[in-house]
Amino acid sequence: MIRRAHIKDLADIVEMIANDKLGQLREDFQNPLPKKYYDAFERIRADPNQELMVVEDRKGKVIGTLQLSFIQYLTYQGGIRAQIEAVRIHEDLRGMGIGQQLFEWAIQRAKDKGAHVVQLTTDKKRPEALNFYEKFGFIASHEGMKLHL
Repeated sequence: MIRRAHIKDLADIVEMIANDKLGQLREDFQNPLPKKYYDAFERIRADPNQELMVVEDRKGKVIGTLQLSFIQYLTYQGGIRAQIEAVRIHEDLRGMGIGQQLFEWAIQRAKDKGAHVVQLTTDKKRPEALNFYEKFGFIASHEGMKLHL
């Protein structure tokens, strides 16, 4: 089942985000979680343009997550873009179609909200993620750049 994340899901979400080569370098997964994650969760929850979603198995365990952000633009005649971030599936369950279900949901949600495009970024160190996204029709049409502050 795909649903909005609850505060009780936060540790599971952060654990999945921290559980890869890149996440281990930038996240601070501890028990208990640092307050900064709770603060961020509350800001996301309060913003109507942010949807932090989880996938739950039949037993209620959180096994996947993504964040969907809706960004209002003036370009494309005042269009809305949907931005997908922080996609993670529990490492023991990858390759079972859970990510596909989550992406199908996110794309449909973007259509329902009137978005004209769904976009995402993926680290070049994650070629398996790039292959996954291409299966949905995502095209590497732009060169992305970041400035870490």
